[in-house]
Amino acid sequence: MNEEYDVIVLGTGLTECILSGIMSVNGKKVLHMDRNPYYGGESASITPLEDLYKRFKLPGAPPASMGRGRDWNVDLIPKFLMANGQLVKMLLYTEVTRYLDFKVTEGSFVYKGGKIYKVPSTEAEALASSLMGLFEKRRFRKFLVYVASFDEKDARTFEGVDPKKTTMRDVYKKFDLGQDVIDFTGHALALYRTDDYLDQPCSETINRIKLYSESLARYGKSPYLYPLYGLGELPQGFARLSAIYGGTYMLNKPIEEIIVQNGKVIGVKSEGEIARCKQLICDPSYVKDRVEKVGQVIRVICILSHPIKNTSDANSCQIIIPQNQVNRKSDIYVCMISFAHNVAAQGKYIAIVSTTVETKEPEKEIGPALELLEPIEQKFVSISDLLVPKDLGTESQIFISRTYDATTHFETTCDDIKDIYKRMTGSEFDFEEMKRKKNDIYGED
Repeated sequence: MNEEYDVIVLGTGLTECILSGIMSVNGKKVLHMDRNPYYGGESASITPLEDLYKRFKLPGAPPASMGRGRDWNVDLIPKFLMANGQLVKMLLYTEVTRYLDFKVTEGSFVYKGGKIYKVPSTEAEALASSLMGLFEKRRFRKFLVYVASFDEKDARTFEGVDPKKTTMRDVYKKFDLGQDVIDFTGHALALYRTDDYLDQPCSETINRIKLYSESLARYGKSPYLYPLYGLGELPQGFARLSAIYGGTYMLNKPIEEIIVQNGKVIGVKSEGEIARCKQLICDPSYVKDRVEKVGQVIRVICILSHPIKNTSDANSCQIIIPQNQVNRKSDIYVCMISFAHNVAAQGKYIAIVSTTVETKEPEKEIGPALELLEPIEQKFVSISDLLVPKDLGTESQIFISRTYDATTHFETTCDDIKDIYKRMTGSEFDFEEMKRKKNDIYGED
C-alpha cells in the first residue's frame, strides 16, 4: 500500500466505482478502499436479511415467515435504470453488462385522486386509459407526436417554439393540455420531482420525455430495467472492470486521515500506512468537513407478502404520486421489486417509498404511499441527509460525490459522474473514453 497512485478512491458506492473504472480504463493507477466489509457504500444491497434487521436496529431475528435470510438482497437506495439512459450506455460501453442480468420493470403507475392508474406505454393504452377524457387524449396524442419529432438541430420541427426561451408552461398551453395531464406528463414521463420546471425553457423537458419514450420503445412494458440480485451488483460490476485494468481494491480498511499539504491532497493514511496520490475521489461520509447539507430524504423499505393492489399483480413496478395530488412540493415514489428478481424469498415483495423531506414529521408525509401498500409485514425507516461538496475540488484535488437523491432512476447520478470527470480531467466526459481498449494487457477473453 505504501505506493504512489494517480487516483485514490474512498467508498465503493456506484458513483465511485464507475469513476474508478473509467480512470483505470484510461490507464491511471487506482487504489480503491472502503471502510465497510461489503461493496456499495450507501448504494449497497444488504444480505442476508438478518443484517438488514441489525442495520436498522430491529430487535430479534426475522420471523420464519420471511424464508431464508440469504435469499434476500435489499437495496438501501431504490432506483431503476432508464433503458435508454446514461447508466445503460455506460454499462454497454464498458461491457460491464457481461457481469449482470436485467429484467424489465412490469409497469409504471401514477396516483390520481387516491387511486393508481397505469402510465400509458403505447398509443393503444393511451386511448384506452381512464386517466384522460376523449378530447384530452387527442390533444395529448398531438403533443406526443410533436415531442417525438422535435429536433433541437432542426428549426422546422419547432412549430413556433423557441427551445431556449419558450417555457414548458407555454408549450402545454399551445397544446391546450389540462392540469391532470400536465401533472402526469411532468412527473410520470419527464420525471420531475417538483413543478419548478414549468417556468424554465422547454428543451430540457422535451428531451426528458423523449428519453422516456425511447426507453419505453426498447422493451415495451415500461422504460425501466432492474438488475437480478439487486442494485448492489452495479458497483461490483464496475469494480471488476477497474480490477481488470490493474485497479487495487481493499475492503474493510479504516481511513484514519486524508493528508493535505499546502491545501492539496497528497495521500491517505490507513492502519498506520500512507498511500500517496495526485487526486482523490470519495463520498461525503469520508470528508464531513468539506460537505454541506441541502435537505433530507426519507426512505421506507416495506416487506409485503402480496403484489400492490390495482397493478394487475405486477412483480415489479413504479408508482409516482405527483406533489399536486397530495399538497406537497415534491413527489413521492414507490419502487417495487420481488422474488422474481432474486432479491426476496419466494412469494415476497419489497416496496421502497421515498421522497424529499418537507416537514418535521417525515413519516406522516409518506402516508398516502404506505396506504397503497397495506398490509405491510415489516418496515425499515431511514432518513438521510442530502450532502453536496462545498467546493469543486480544483484546488485540493479532492473530488466529492453528491448523496443519492430521491429520484427513482440513475440519471442524476450519471450527471454527477460526468461533472466529477470534467473537474478531474479538465475535459468534457466522452462515452468513447469508457470503451475497453482492444489489445490491453489486462484484457479478458
